[in-house]
Amino acid sequence: MKKILLLILAAGALLLAALAVIIHLQPSEFRVERSAVVAAPPEAVFPHVNSLRRWEAWSPWAKLDPQSKVEFSGPEEGAGACMAWAGNREVGVGSLTITDSRPSGFIAMRLDFVEPMAGTSTVDFRFEPVEGGTRVTWSMAGTNNFLAKAIGLFIDCDQMIGGMYEQGLANLKRVAETPAP
Repeated sequence: MKKILLLILAAGALLLAALAVIIHLQPSEFRVERSAVVAAPPEAVFPHVNSLRRWEAWSPWAKLDPQSKVEFSGPEEGAGACMAWAGNREVGVGSLTITDSRPSGFIAMRLDFVEPMAGTSTVDFRFEPVEGGTRVTWSMAGTNNFLAKAIGLFIDCDQMIGGMYEQGLANLKRVAETPAP
C-alpha cells in the first residue's frame, strides 16, 4: 500500500514538474492587433480615439458594464489624458493613459490593470490614409508572467481580446462614418 501511495505521489510530482516546464516555455510576450478601414479621413477618425471621454460611444468594454465607475483626469485629449474605471468582473479595475499623440497619425497608451489580474500593457492606434478612407490599426503588447502563461494554455487571449478589438473597430467605424448633426 505504501509503495502505491509513493508511486502516486511521485507521478503527481512529475506531472506538476512537467506542467511547470510547459508553462515556463510559453511565450513571454504577447501582441494582439486588428485593423479596419473607416470611410472617413484620418482627421475625422482620430478625435474619437484621442479623447478618452469619447470612448463610451464605441468601446466594447463600455457596454459590458454600464454601471462601472469611470473617472477622467488630465487634459481633455492627447498626451496625459487618463481614464480610470472600476466595474464588474468582465471590466475589472484599471486605467488607460495616453502617452503619445501625433495628430491624425498615431496614439500610444499605457494600460494598467489592477483587477482581475494585475498587469501593464502598451496600446497603440495607427491611422493610415488609404483609398476609401482610413485604415485604423489597434494593437496591444505586453509581457506574460507565469500566471498569464498558464491561463494562455486554456484561453486564446488573441481570439478573446482580438474579438473585442474587432467589435470596437466596427463601433468606431459606425461612429466616425455618421455625420455630425
